[in-house]
Amino acid sequence: MSRLLHAQTHAWLKVFAVSARHLSFTRAAEELHVTTGAVSQQIKQLETRLGFKLFRRLPRRLELTEEGQRLADVVEEAYQSVGLEVKRLRSGVMSGIIRLRSVPAFLSKWLMPRLPRLQARFPDIELQIIAEDSSLSLREGEFDLAIDLNDGHYPGLSITPLMEEVIFPVCAPALLRHRPALGQPGDLAWYPLLHDVTAWRGGHPYAEWEHYLHEAEAIPINVRRGYTFNRHRLAMEGAIAGMGVAIARQALLTNELKTGALIAPFPQRIPTGKRYGIVHTSGALDDRRVAAVHDWIVEEAGRSTAS
Repeated sequence: MSRLLHAQTHAWLKVFAVSARHLSFTRAAEELHVTTGAVSQQIKQLETRLGFKLFRRLPRRLELTEEGQRLADVVEEAYQSVGLEVKRLRSGVMSGIIRLRSVPAFLSKWLMPRLPRLQARFPDIELQIIAEDSSLSLREGEFDLAIDLNDGHYPGLSITPLMEEVIFPVCAPALLRHRPALGQPGDLAWYPLLHDVTAWRGGHPYAEWEHYLHEAEAIPINVRRGYTFNRHRLAMEGAIAGMGVAIARQALLTNELKTGALIAPFPQRIPTGKRYGIVHTSGALDDRRVAAVHDWIVEEAGRSTAS
């Protein structure tokens, strides 16, 4: 019986909301496709159940009582919220918060310029973005999606590959003045070097330079010198400022080479054996919101690689 009364109260509230909007039982009846008498009777039943009057019945019109106005505001807001959510569900609109973690360099140089496109496609999805170095382990439960740079081995987690990382030296044109020419990598012995000490998880501070020179089959030089930074972006800014030669990551360069802010003195492009990928738990993509953001990132990476 209590469930029946509860359902009946909801029906009365619907009649009340329409009547309060029109301030007319007649117009409410027209909208609800019932008789004016039925509307009036249901309002009386609701007032009896609530224990207070909702309308003042004046000779030619209705007025909401103070209690009626307060209830009308709440009921109208509730019905609008329900209607909006139903509309979103019917149209396939997705909403909610997605926790996205990314290595800082990839976040600032690659992902951030593209995020307006994600926002335009899914305006009701809100990202909580966390920038964390690749040197920090990924722990399940702390993120929905994580973009990381590593060898692709993540015990207990799944990874979707995005792009391979390729590296090569870059510097400002002014750095070459009054120094020996950079004809081959061995000539770097005459130049200050800049280092990203957090290039990838498990790598030592000079790993990028040692890997590049080894794979380029350059003559041995001392790379354990120069300025070190814990962000790739800072090493690039140091190179642009003319402080030394830095290792650039191909995926993270935007217009620096086109504008001439940086030059690449050698033709070699060296794969690192590392790759950017989206890390997630095995069941994360069952959430269609998480899957939508995941698929959008994969789509953008494909477009970036192709270009």
